[in-house]
Amino acid sequence: MKRNGFFLTFEGADGSGKSTQARRLAETLKSRGLDVVLTREPGGSAGAEEIRKLLVEGDPARWSAETEILLFTAARRDHLERTILPALARGAIVISDRFADSTRVYQGAARADLRQTVDKLHSLMISHEPDLTLVFDIDANTGLARGLARQSGEDRFEELGAGFQQKLRLGYQALLQDFPDRCVSIDGSGSIDQVADTVLNAVNGHLP
Repeated sequence: MKRNGFFLTFEGADGSGKSTQARRLAETLKSRGLDVVLTREPGGSAGAEEIRKLLVEGDPARWSAETEILLFTAARRDHLERTILPALARGAIVISDRFADSTRVYQGAARADLRQTVDKLHSLMISHEPDLTLVFDIDANTGLARGLARQSGEDRFEELGAGFQQKLRLGYQALLQDFPDRCVSIDGSGSIDQVADTVLNAVNGHLP
């Protein structure tokens, strides 16, 4: 399917503020009269939302890292087919709270050393990358406290603790080096308004 729109993803460890900023940016761009689709992973389509429940709820040891990769890829494929590609084909700006980079970091680096497996499966089943990725960086302990404070019931990964959060932070820092042409680091430690200004400045030069 031909891509005419713009695909923007928000990445970062739990509690980094990316979800809040994704919503904020979507509202700002919609106020300009732009066609914007705000979505998320895991989820973003009916089938993917069903898989989301399996991934973000329950005991931290519920799945192995290998099983998580398969579940995330299945959810992502449905999300891509039913939400992302149709929106891009009509020329919309798609803002996704997480995409393939989350699997590269969470299962490919932080949960286990499975980056090659993640990349192979991505190449076979997804084969799409964002036009621009904003990577939110925040102190691991601060992010963990924020994530647990939400009490959303979707805290399976937060329950892996501060050590896991620090691995995520290092994984995302490595991601910035792996994809320097599309990944931009965003300091998530400021106020919501301050970070929103940083986000807007980062995307203004890239949007069509």
